[in-house]
Amino acid sequence: MSSTSSALSSVASTARGTLYIISAPSGAGKTTLVKALLERMDGIGVSVSHTTRAQRPGEQNTVNYHFVDVDHFKTMIEQGDFFEHAQVFDNFYGTSRSAVEARLSAGEDVILEIDWQGAQQVRNQVPEAVSIFILPPSREALLERLSGRGTDGADIIDRRMRDAVSEMSHYDEYGLIIINDDFDVALDELCGLVTAERARLTRVQREQTALLASLLAE
Repeated sequence: MSSTSSALSSVASTARGTLYIISAPSGAGKTTLVKALLERMDGIGVSVSHTTRAQRPGEQNTVNYHFVDVDHFKTMIEQGDFFEHAQVFDNFYGTSRSAVEARLSAGEDVILEIDWQGAQQVRNQVPEAVSIFILPPSREALLERLSGRGTDGADIIDRRMRDAVSEMSHYDEYGLIIINDDFDVALDELCGLVTAERARLTRVQREQTALLASLLAE
């Protein structure tokens, strides 16, 4: 085997999927964009979080969340089983380290839909993760989305807006920004970012090992 073929074989054996962190304020359209991305592109999926909150009607265990009790969740924290975790009011949420690592090692791209605090925790452990923040086109548009059907009181809407502004204040901690004004344009941009990442050297070396070896054969 030539030195070139040996190098390509080594890269191919160690290359893996890309970890994406996607964050956004409530109302920016993150969930809808990610769902559309998954429908358009293969080889990419969303990590399913663990939570201690009660399972809601229509939700499926291991599909929407991994539903566990508080003692089990705390044991996972003690064992270092989470990439990131947080307590939101009376419930805990976390991202399983082993589950994400297994999918990345299998060559799958994995998306973490988490807030800025979780994103900080993950970036500290996986600095090469690709972090994307989704912004609304204006405060007026965000307020309209947060107002929903108009059935919520002004105090609830004000709280949602404050939470959204707090989340948006961390946009500059992310490497890539998408402004979700026109949904189709935003989706094209999101898909384009994933496509660009898949064109990186190590990814091409892994997926096109045979082609590269044949092109460089002496």
